[in-house]
Amino acid sequence: MYQYYFGKLDVWKLSIDMCLKIYSITADFPNSEKFGITSQLRRAITSVPTNLVEGLSRDSYKDQARFSTISYGSLMESLNLLILASRLEYINEETYTDLRKDLDEISNKINALKNSQLSRIKN
Repeated sequence: MYQYYFGKLDVWKLSIDMCLKIYSITADFPNSEKFGITSQLRRAITSVPTNLVEGLSRDSYKDQARFSTISYGSLMESLNLLILASRLEYINEETYTDLRKDLDEISNKINALKNSQLSRIKN
């Protein structure tokens, strides 16, 4: 089976792994949050790799960088929701710390990708 370019990128692989972790963790959130923080967090985190892929399918580096920026924004939205989940005690401190480390790594990789894309734009 053909492997698309995005499938070779660590940032995409880490983002997909993070999606799986978030889906697993939010399955244990209270039922009262099904249409609240659970849904918001799942949508935000799935937007990270989805926007990376959409951007990488674009021809211009400017468009690619724009989608990397959107992906980063979704990652920060996810972080905010994880902070909230931690304060609401839906996740424990150890889980939050582990997820935060993963988010920080993804954040650094998205920013490196975006900077690379921006550096290729011809003036």
